[in-house]
Amino acid sequence: MLHPDAQRYAEEIQEDLKALIRALCVIPSPSHKEDARVRFLCDFLEKHQITPTVDKAKNVIWSWNDRGDNDLVVLMSHTDVVFPDTTPLPLVIEDHIYRCPGICDDTTPLCILLLSALYYYQKGMTPNTGLLIVADSCEEGLGNLKGSRCIVDTYGKRIRELITVESSLRSIANRAVGSHRYRVTVKTIGGHSFSNFGNRNAIASLAEIIQKLYTIRVPNKENTKTTYNVGFIEGGTSINTIAQNAEMLFEYRSDDLACLVKMKEQFDGIIEAFRKSGLDVSVELLGDRPCGNVDEAKEVALVEKVADCVREITGEEPRLRSGSTDANYALFKGIPAVCVGSVEAHGCHTREEYLSLDDLLPGMRFVLRLLQNYFDPV
Repeated sequence: MLHPDAQRYAEEIQEDLKALIRALCVIPSPSHKEDARVRFLCDFLEKHQITPTVDKAKNVIWSWNDRGDNDLVVLMSHTDVVFPDTTPLPLVIEDHIYRCPGICDDTTPLCILLLSALYYYQKGMTPNTGLLIVADSCEEGLGNLKGSRCIVDTYGKRIRELITVESSLRSIANRAVGSHRYRVTVKTIGGHSFSNFGNRNAIASLAEIIQKLYTIRVPNKENTKTTYNVGFIEGGTSINTIAQNAEMLFEYRSDDLACLVKMKEQFDGIIEAFRKSGLDVSVELLGDRPCGNVDEAKEVALVEKVADCVREITGEEPRLRSGSTDANYALFKGIPAVCVGSVEAHGCHTREEYLSLDDLLPGMRFVLRLLQNYFDPV
């Protein structure tokens, strides 16, 4: 059970938590450009007598009881938001709601994680393991999990468990959805639409590739899901010009490593067939998120520990799901990892994203209870 002192702290810290959310959520932080939030977070921790480090991936790391050779538990929330804005994000306050792009994913969970860890720090408690509290970079989109990859590669096998805190509170992502993302570009000689009619058209050729990709049969493997999608196309010059260039963005995803490999084989085969027909087609890998490769018994143990905390705080059974999160790379490297929530997600990845302030207290209690696992009883 959550210690009564921690329960009181969760209630008493609510106004400080709201103030921190309001200050952080307006700071623009697109993937790879999290610098302003990094500075803010470093200042925040230093004001509480904590000296963080910032690594080459722009992760802000609060290292706690790291003796250099002991096991580590990593708890992280990401600093980047999905929106490309480089000017302050708009915050609208309405009764019990804060509206701001990125406020649920992942600004508020990060604030909850920091203030929850501060409770144990300010009480002078020492974790019974090495503990890394990380505000990590580049989780969204083409950030390609740069921050969490750097943490896992830096600390390696010392990491006993990795937990990433996002939304929503009543679900646990324990299976990694891997993906490969590509830019596919076609080039042709082009020409005038009348006088050079018959020359190969890059747009038409790209359309042929897309049509062929949409004949792919996804692997039919029990208890897995595999998908693919063309999400963007552009090309050409004018209505009376045979297009010389055209490109698209294509991805496939799966929560099973073997299925991901099979999709790559089919994608590569289709592209190679068009090349053999004489078409100038190039492929650029934009993103590579791996699937899981972890010991099942260890993963189940971590899931159950986290699920117990969810049940205690919410009184509900958490839903287990697949997800593409900061847990992916750890799972791929054989480290037990999950993605858990601290607030409910409302309109995530839209400009209308909003936070219900009613979610803050249960979210705070949950993260405090999660952290309590790594401190000896008092």
